[in-house]
Amino acid sequence: MSRGLSLEEYVLRRFGRVGFKELKTVYDEVRSGRIVLIDNLRPNDFLQYLVRLDYSLWFWVVITLTLTTLVTILLSNYLGFMTYLRYVLGSVFVLFIPGYVTVEALYPKDSDLSPLERLALSIGLSLALVPLIGLVLNYTPWGIRLEPVITSLTIYDLIVSSVAVYRKYLILGNSLPRTS
Repeated sequence: MSRGLSLEEYVLRRFGRVGFKELKTVYDEVRSGRIVLIDNLRPNDFLQYLVRLDYSLWFWVVITLTLTTLVTILLSNYLGFMTYLRYVLGSVFVLFIPGYVTVEALYPKDSDLSPLERLALSIGLSLALVPLIGLVLNYTPWGIRLEPVITSLTIYDLIVSSVAVYRKYLILGNSLPRTS
């Protein structure tokens, strides 16, 4: 693929039309390494990387889920109908997000793990990390109560997801050639 050619133009030139089947073919070729797509509008700094959702959507989803969970926990004491939402978001907050951000920090390249491996490792690591955080909290003056647990999990999620998004940015900067 020549520089300056958009993905849509490439598919149109190659297949004569742009449809799901054609895009799926190109996607399979990218995944197998037969063709390489280069972003001509690649972010130049970390702030641009964070703003571009095509690069950092996972980070903003984690932040949004974390904040939504905290708000739901706070409001469920006053609004009874939010209790079930608290159960669902709380389960994701405890059983998935800590492991997911850890996996993203440890394996920042998308090619390192398949999506199924990421899911399994995320759940498994969460099941290992949350009790360890609870064990540490047990030896603090705060103990294992709701507020210290959600505070420590939130701090862990924010710190590790920030490390992960920065590592992904560094890998992007090192892996793709500049096109400008």
